[in-house]
Amino acid sequence: MNTRHMAIQALPALIAGLISFAIYSAVGHTPLMRALGMAITIGGIALTLQRFGGVLSVIGSFALAFSPAFWSQTGGEETRQVVLFSLALLAALVIIGILIWSKRFPDKILILILTVFALLFLPVIGSPRSLRVTILLTTLMLYVLIDLLMISNPRPDYLPQSVFPANHILTMVVMLLIGVLNDPLFILLAPAFLVGLHLAKVTLTKWYWGVILLIIAWGVYGTIVQYIASGWWLVPAETAEAAGIRVPFVIADGWREASRWVYLINLVRNQFTDIGILLGIIGLARLARWYPSLGVTTLVAYGTYALFGLVYFGKDSTILLLPLLMIHVLWMTYAIFALGQWLQKSFTHRNGAQWLATAAFILLPLALLGRVTGVL
Repeated sequence: MNTRHMAIQALPALIAGLISFAIYSAVGHTPLMRALGMAITIGGIALTLQRFGGVLSVIGSFALAFSPAFWSQTGGEETRQVVLFSLALLAALVIIGILIWSKRFPDKILILILTVFALLFLPVIGSPRSLRVTILLTTLMLYVLIDLLMISNPRPDYLPQSVFPANHILTMVVMLLIGVLNDPLFILLAPAFLVGLHLAKVTLTKWYWGVILLIIAWGVYGTIVQYIASGWWLVPAETAEAAGIRVPFVIADGWREASRWVYLINLVRNQFTDIGILLGIIGLARLARWYPSLGVTTLVAYGTYALFGLVYFGKDSTILLLPLLMIHVLWMTYAIFALGQWLQKSFTHRNGAQWLATAAFILLPLALLGRVTGVL
């Protein structure tokens, strides 16, 4: 891939990032570094959606950018520690990217360097459970995982593509490590990661599996300590719901309480409206038809976060479930892409038929922006 082609591929993501940055700063009154971090995430989502078309990727990323959950991170004040942390993290990601893609270091040495870096960097400079770090790493993780699956499992009517780069695996292992060290709840992406490796028919050496299993074990342990090991674990969910109790812990039988399912459905509805829920269902159904490996993997990730949402009773559950909303945006965007393809085939004498679906999709982020800013 030449430089010009890479620039063209990255252009929609750059546009989405710049526009969202301007809106977060001017309309949302968000401090510079926070607005920049949020904009980078939106640009990453647009880059992930790029395979469905540049315009659709921008619109889809805006659906997340202006969702109430994501917009709730605007405003506020930035501390000096957060500014230094954000700059250090950005520099670290650039360095990591250069090392990985330059292929100058063997995988084992590079993983050792990055492990030591993560162990020293996050406790000393970082702030525990940084939401922006979690969301940024989730975006990168989803991008690489989706790229891996679409390269290794193309559509049935497409010719097989080239073998996926080996550094895809290294990148995901590093993201998983840093994500778990920042917040053990990042381990919720591990089931989708493992399913993705299986469906992509990835063969790893024993030491690679050893590193992955150690990361997963640490994430599981941290999640138990942070969210599960409390006196609330065995409290009946029905009692907690009836009393309106909201505590930052997991209640074991929360998934059996009907009101928790209603809460989870309403959470998604409040972000993307009923139309968004319908588009998400259609998008997942079409992915199951044309990209079954991607459909299964994203469904596993969605289901893992949904299960956590059912049993977690904290007031910040909407924020912690942002990865679930990211996946829903992917499904919605693919639904519009599939609808556009269908319109193009149905109205062969009209070359612009597929743009009808795209034009209609623009209304969703516009409506969401109007709602979060109080215009609508």
